[in-house]
Parts: sequence; structure tokens; C-alpha cells
Amino acid sequence: MLKQLNLNFVRVLVLLVFAHTAFTQSKVEHVILIGVDGLGAYAFKNTRVPHLRKLMSKGSWTMQARSVLPSSSAPNWASMVMGAGPELHGYTTWGSKKPDLPARVLDEYGMFPNVYSLLRKAKPSSQIGVVYEWDGIGFLFPKQAVDKDQNCEGDSATALAAVSYIKEKKPNFLFIHFNEVDHVGHSVGHDTPEYYQSVENTDTYVGTIIQGIKDAGIADKAVIIFTADHGGINKDHGSISMQEMQIPWIIAGPGIKTNHEVTESIMTFDTAATIAKLFKLKQPQVWIGKPVMDAFK
Repeated sequence: MLKQLNLNFVRVLVLLVFAHTAFTQSKVEHVILIGVDGLGAYAFKNTRVPHLRKLMSKGSWTMQARSVLPSSSAPNWASMVMGAGPELHGYTTWGSKKPDLPARVLDEYGMFPNVYSLLRKAKPSSQIGVVYEWDGIGFLFPKQAVDKDQNCEGDSATALAAVSYIKEKKPNFLFIHFNEVDHVGHSVGHDTPEYYQSVENTDTYVGTIIQGIKDAGIADKAVIIFTADHGGINKDHGSISMQEMQIPWIIAGPGIKTNHEVTESIMTFDTAATIAKLFKLKQPQVWIGKPVMDAFK
């Protein structure tokens, strides 16, 4: 009798855990992906980034996520939202405006399957936006699948435009791209006082975005993901050093573990798979990315 009672107790406990997990994940209605061009994970050791540190304490993170090769912009920004590497989506050079290799699969928009098109198809009424500084981002998403497509001049303008959009439309998915860090990396150099100052400036913009999410009244249903496309060394990137390839990856929001360092491997294309999990989207067979399960409660 006692054994049966214990067994029933365990069953009830398991059901409660599953119910809590399902309830927590169902609260996610908004995903804000913040990407910083040229931000190597190494920079976190030498900068004051209070907003990002707070985001880490409220979520899960790693400083050992990796870019795909080459460690340059278009291949990695594409991989981040396309769930696979250049070998499959075809964007292989820094400024690719179209696939240099034929994409293995094309979706209804004539592009490799991506977060934007998946969300639009599964949840047609979704509000989807892209606000970005580098104009090269404009070639890496299906224009017809998004409601907001804004290319800004400067990171300050990008932050203001993103906050305005968040408050006005409360987007379900928004990708925000900042570029100052990469610009300083190329003009002055990585691992320099000027580079670290640009990282700290970016932290301020992130704080502005987080406040905008709170002001919009969606913070309790929003997951924020913060990452980068690549790092850099001297005044360049694109090669195979860890300073170029290791990037920060932070996630915070409902259903995410708090103050937790992720120890499992994360590649940049895992970001797309993680977003798909948050929105309960069916992952295309051609994707090789995996949700970062260690970050979830």
C-alpha cells in the first residue's frame, strides 16, 4: 500500500513538473534577438557592461559559443536565423547579397528556410520586424515575410527605432542589429581602449532596448537573446583564431534558467533552432541547429 502511494506521488509530481514547464513556455509571445557585429566573447573580461551582466544573471549564458566559418558577417548572420551553415544556405562571403552556392532547399519566398518565414507560415498574424545598421542584413531575410524593415544610420538611431517599434507594435519577433563595435574593430582595432568603449556604448543601447520592452508591457512574455556574428583580431576577422570565432550567447525570459552558465556546445545556427522551440515551430529537416536545451527550465 505504501509503495503504491509513493508511486502515485511520484506520478503526480512528474505531471506537475510537466504542467509547470508547459505553462511557462506558453507564456512566450515575443522574442527579441539582439545581434552585435564584431563582438568577440573575449571583450567581456575588459568592459563594464552592467545591462548585459544583469541579463546574464536573469538568464543563461556562455562565452564559448562559436561562429561558423568563415568568421565573417553574412555567413554568420544568415546562419543565425537559417538554422544551418554556409554549406547549406549558401552565403559564404563577408558581403554576400545572395547565395554563392545554391541553397540546398528553398522556401516559398525563394530563400533557405529561416525563422521569419517559418513564423509567418505557422502564425500568419505575427508581427515580425528587422531593424539594422549594416545594410548587408537586408539581403539575409525575406522582405515579404516581415512587417518592419528599417535600415538605420548609426547604432543610436537603431536603438531608438527598435524601441519605437517595440512600444508601438509589440512585435512577436524582432531582430536588432548593431554595428559600431565592428566598425571600431576595423578602423582602430580589436582589443583596444576604443574597441572596449564601443562595447560599453552597445551595452547602453541594450539597456534602452530592455527598458523599451518593459515600457511596452511585454517583459513577462518576452525572451531576449543577445549574441554576435563573430569577434576579431587586430583590424580584421574571417580566419580561424578563437578571438574571431568565440562569441557571447545570452538568453533570458520566461521558462529560461536564471544565473546559469551553459556548458554544452552552442553554434550560432543553434540560435534559430532555439527561437523555433520558443515559438513551437516545426524545424525544417535541412536545419542542423539544435535548441539550447540546457538554458531551459
